[in-house]
Amino acid sequence: MGQVSLCGLRKSYDKAEVIKGVDLEVRDGEFMVFVGPSGCGKSTTLRMIAGLEDITSGEILIDGVRANDQHPAQRGAAMVFQSYALYPHMTVAENMGFALKMAGQSRAQRDEQVGRAAEILRITDLLGRYPKELSGGQRQRVAIGRAIVRKPKVFLFDEPLSNLDAALRVNMRIELTKLHEQLGTTMIYVTHDQVEAMTMGDRIAVFNQGRIEQLGAPMALYNRPANEFVAAFIGAPRINFIDKPAVNASAEHQALWQLLSQAPGERAQRIGLRAEHLHLAPSGQGIAATVELAEHLGDTSIIYLRLAGVAELLTAKVGNGGSLHVGNAVGLAPDPAWALGFDASGCLIG
Repeated sequence: MGQVSLCGLRKSYDKAEVIKGVDLEVRDGEFMVFVGPSGCGKSTTLRMIAGLEDITSGEILIDGVRANDQHPAQRGAAMVFQSYALYPHMTVAENMGFALKMAGQSRAQRDEQVGRAAEILRITDLLGRYPKELSGGQRQRVAIGRAIVRKPKVFLFDEPLSNLDAALRVNMRIELTKLHEQLGTTMIYVTHDQVEAMTMGDRIAVFNQGRIEQLGAPMALYNRPANEFVAAFIGAPRINFIDKPAVNASAEHQALWQLLSQAPGERAQRIGLRAEHLHLAPSGQGIAATVELAEHLGDTSIIYLRLAGVAELLTAKVGNGGSLHVGNAVGLAPDPAWALGFDASGCLIG
């Protein structure tokens, strides 16, 4: 079992409160992702679960047992850090088995568990090497293997892929997802990368300024964000926000608002629309706009558009934008069915 409960969790440094009352239930066997900008409190929360940070108030329960005053080694949690933190003078096998050695296990027991973990991670051929002989991805596998051999109730990952290049990060995301399916152990994963969060998590907790703004499945957060912060943080490219036009706003601004505000209604002070729902039409059709920048990515194009009287550029994600260039006149044909209305406090309407 590996259920983790956070009840009214708070953390302060002197008079500065950085975790402001977090309540969360992580289910047994779940892949939970903590995501948010730098300084939002996600890593601090993870470190409190691990026992590496003291708790100011509140409770942490692991399988129903209060863990507040337990030593990190007693909690049944194994942490994988952003830094691999491998012992340079030890082989891969020795690094992976070190915690077992300190726990008094025999050489035969250690070899068996290290060998099994190495098979899972496909690093059996690396067991005799030293860390300096490994690539970044191989070192991270060793760090994960060191956690696996401890057979924890819960794995804690603190931005483990941030030191890897883009291609390797993608590969390791796949590997970690497969590892979770194979082991079935609870995993709590911290990242600032919303793509990692969306592709890996069973559920995502979006942190902001020491609080959880929203908790839910990836597509639930994407399609029905609780507020403007979640809408802006989840999804790439960033969601379009259109403010309610003033009386003297441009005709284009007013036309766009009138079209998109039908579903949210009069309470809406701001409309959110994902880039893939802002379609383009030939010049002379739809709402007139001008191309400010076109990023052609092969199968798709990200088009940045200027709408008269609107300060922020609008973004459209299209599959056939290869012919569009800076300065081209186009028409906007947004899909109002996907419009998200936000009230004066920034909360989703409906």
